[in-house]
Amino acid sequence: MLLDKEDKLDLLKRNLQTNTTANDEYLKALLDQSVALMKRRGIVEEDSMDYHMAQVDYAAFLFRKRANLEAPFPEHLKQELRDILFSQKMK
Repeated sequence: MLLDKEDKLDLLKRNLQTNTTANDEYLKALLDQSVALMKRRGIVEEDSMDYHMAQVDYAAFLFRKRANLEAPFPEHLKQELRDILFSQKMK
């Protein structure tokens, strides 16, 4: 396994530029939600750095979106997800 749950939580906290533990349970739930949302887009969970980083980026977007419900889905994240999906379909 490239990254375990704690590694992904640490990366997510770094992405969000926070080091407190106050939101850890919520952030873990967002990581789980990002997996579910990626599955809904047709992406199969896999143990690759691309997948794990997309999961972290998706969770970071979900966290930031709560402050601005009208925030558009980031283009870089759309591209990340497309690339993973295409890569998986090519296998």
